[in-house]
Amino acid sequence: MVDETATPKEVAAYLHTTEAGLAQMRYRGVGPKFVKVGPRKVIYRWADVRAYLDANTCTRTDDPRGVA
Repeated sequence: MVDETATPKEVAAYLHTTEAGLAQMRYRGVGPKFVKVGPRKVIYRWADVRAYLDANTCTRTDDPRGVA
């Protein structure tokens, strides 16, 4: 089960962003789904990160997200 989850640091590196940028995505509700495992601890499921990437894959620059 540990291999199925990732820390915000791991996900931020995978998505080529910062941990602060990932935190903003969580706050705005626009990033991958996450799991709160305590009052201040967050983890991600790799399946959710992949689903986020799939949902935001585009074939053209003027495609709306999720249409590809």
